[in-house]
Amino acid sequence: MQQVEENKTVLTALAQMMKTELTATDWPREGTVVDATLIKKLSRKAYFDLGRFGTGIVYGVEIGNAKETLRAMKTGDAVHAKIVMLDGEEGLIELSLSEAGKQKIWQEAKDLMESGEVVKAKIIAANAGGLMAALPGEIKAFLPVSQLAIEHYPKVQDGDRTKITEELKKFIGEELSVKIIDVNPRTNKIIASEREVLSTNVKELLSAYAAGQTVDCIVSGVADFGVFVRFADNPDIEGMIHISELDYKLVENPKNLVKINDALKAKIIDIKEGRVFLSLKALKEDPWEKVGDQFRQGDVVEGRIHKLNPFGAVVALPNNFQGMVHVSEFGGQDEMKKAIISGQSYMFVIDAIKPEEKRIMLKMKK
Repeated sequence: MQQVEENKTVLTALAQMMKTELTATDWPREGTVVDATLIKKLSRKAYFDLGRFGTGIVYGVEIGNAKETLRAMKTGDAVHAKIVMLDGEEGLIELSLSEAGKQKIWQEAKDLMESGEVVKAKIIAANAGGLMAALPGEIKAFLPVSQLAIEHYPKVQDGDRTKITEELKKFIGEELSVKIIDVNPRTNKIIASEREVLSTNVKELLSAYAAGQTVDCIVSGVADFGVFVRFADNPDIEGMIHISELDYKLVENPKNLVKINDALKAKIIDIKEGRVFLSLKALKEDPWEKVGDQFRQGDVVEGRIHKLNPFGAVVALPNNFQGMVHVSEFGGQDEMKKAIISGQSYMFVIDAIKPEEKRIMLKMKK
């Protein structure tokens, strides 16, 4: 009886030792990626040595998925493998080579994002939203238009998506320096940024400038939404003047005001996240401060119809002021289009002047 009790004690101790040993070796779980060495490959299965974890097997659908990988391997070759099931066929650990490759790519992308390392991205495709890029380690990433350096931003006049795509296609085959800024396996997206590479250097350069400062600029690009300029004393800094900051009067097309290589003086109105925003009109006298010297409520004025929109008609008034006739004055859009024609002049009555809103409300003179 005493011998039986001693045997039980020994077995319990051995079990505890095995449990402790498994814990110490960090026994793998399903989904873990491990190092595997090829022992033998057959037509429908392959065996791998997993070291202290035993033997793994690749079979079934995964044999087809990993066909190219296995074809290139010979006995003794090592590869990364993902554990699919701890108790697979023949009681061996079931492995996936293709899934391990994908997981390895995601991990490498995550490591690059966390390190902030700058890598070369070869552009392989383009669409209106941005560029597809091949990074080291078989990583494929998307480079959105918004993450391009300003100098590479497609400066298309009318925002036409086809034209934007054509501009971006010019980068196919080229290499750009980028950082990975987002890795999301759930949405199967890796996002890269060229702008982030430049932002550190640009932020340092911009530390010498402040909002309210006037700078000399050279026009580097013109788009339908505004003008890109480089600082004359620091060409590495490129900023933007939004169309609304070009002039106090309504600007339909920035090309009518400036062209490439024009020299300008502009006022810095904001510096944010390595980007600088400027204004031309901030250096001009604000005509709305003296609008009361030229117009009064009830005055009859002549104006030219500048533009018709769903809200009414924009009217060009003397001295570069604009007025607005609300669509309700006509009864509706169809009636407005019948009553007035773009480019024609008519007589109006000033209904209200709102300098703080930079608005003059008009009514048609009966």
